[in-house]
Amino acid sequence: MSQFDVTIIGSGPGGYVSAIRCAQLGFKTAIIEKYSTLGGTCLNVGCIPSKALLASSHYYEELQHFADHGIEVSGEVKVNLEKMIARKQAVVDQTSGGVKFLMDKNNITVFNGVGSFESATSVKVTKADGSSEIIESKNIIIATGSKPSNLPFIQLDKDRIITSTEALKLKEVPKHLVIIGGGVIGIELGQVYLRLGAQVSVVEFMDRIIPGMDASLSKELTKVLKKQGMKFYTSHKVQSVERAGDVVTVKAENAKGEIITLEGDYSLVSVGRRPYTDGLNAEKAGVKVTDRGQIEVNDHLQTSASNVYAIGDVVRGAMLAHKAEEEGVMVAEILAGQKPHIDYNLIPGVVYTWPEVAAVGKTEEQLKADGVAYKAGSFPFKALGRARAGGDTDGFVKILADAKTDEVLGVHMIGARCADLIAEAVTAMEFRASAEDISRMSHAHPTFAEAIKEAALAATDNRALHV
Repeated sequence: MSQFDVTIIGSGPGGYVSAIRCAQLGFKTAIIEKYSTLGGTCLNVGCIPSKALLASSHYYEELQHFADHGIEVSGEVKVNLEKMIARKQAVVDQTSGGVKFLMDKNNITVFNGVGSFESATSVKVTKADGSSEIIESKNIIIATGSKPSNLPFIQLDKDRIITSTEALKLKEVPKHLVIIGGGVIGIELGQVYLRLGAQVSVVEFMDRIIPGMDASLSKELTKVLKKQGMKFYTSHKVQSVERAGDVVTVKAENAKGEIITLEGDYSLVSVGRRPYTDGLNAEKAGVKVTDRGQIEVNDHLQTSASNVYAIGDVVRGAMLAHKAEEEGVMVAEILAGQKPHIDYNLIPGVVYTWPEVAAVGKTEEQLKADGVAYKAGSFPFKALGRARAGGDTDGFVKILADAKTDEVLGVHMIGARCADLIAEAVTAMEFRASAEDISRMSHAHPTFAEAIKEAALAATDNRALHV
């Protein structure tokens, strides 16, 4: 029987990063993965493949505007979806292979199969051929991630009525893609197929898309995507999704009680994700699971079984790969007797559309609800020399600061390269910077990052220089 100091169930970003950190700290470490490839949802059917398709479709869209830059392309520009999907898979394979390399490099034992508890210190690994083995471990980390959610009345056939997993490997560009859910995943995949020529309609129950982010970002992204041709039906409650042949009919009720009907050839159901604990047998380890399917943990991510921990999508908090990674490292360091800490308020959120959307800290809505006196400063990308030079003038940066202390409480941005720019805001807030601190830092010219400095100037004394 194999014995380990730490065993991680699940090889997504939280799991494999935790395994690496455990190995670095001297623990004999194992990781269990039910699929044949490592990396979990993020690397295989989530973050990485969706970004690969977003990049490919972005290049195609950019090509349509090369003439604006004095570049003339002769002949018809065509989309080869099969080749685009194949490239996406190559990126996935390379990335997953990289995780396998890291496991080998750090002497981490990999078990392929479904991990299920036999007790708080033993896990059965059931392999694809039905055989199984038991491994013993002093400590166990649950990192089993999440799966796409569904509405109870929708029958997913994974052919025409699909989830994000199937949307990453379509064999044709939809004529009309009806997306149920206006969150991050739906909007990102919607823009992929919009660029490739599909008509895209988004049905959202809330009164705006990306409802978890600052309302100003939602408003701006809606405006930009409408300009690109995407259609939105917000404040609409889906009543039914039916398929007849190659036609999918979606019926939804608006705020007035009226029923609208949308017909498409595909419908993407993107209504969030649920924690995945199927087959885990958590009760055998004495691990409590909430009514929502989440593993109960304390502030140290420790479950009701003292030697069992849980991280990532399977516990409370945002379902983000980088949040899972931070938690994986934190647990490893706790086991080593260290005292790590995570500030969940400073976990950034990103939407990888173009323009990109990114945010960290409190939204205006949250500050108002909490009765916090604040001041806001914004700066539009269209006032940036770099944005005009590249033709990426949509968007803005908004900084929210405490009205009395000037400490930065939230940064919200939409525009080119915001997925990378948000790191400056996270760094500043980690060191509890004031808006004036940021405004006095030199930013290279011309860059997109200048928008952060200008927004900080605007928040400090309404003294942005270039508007």
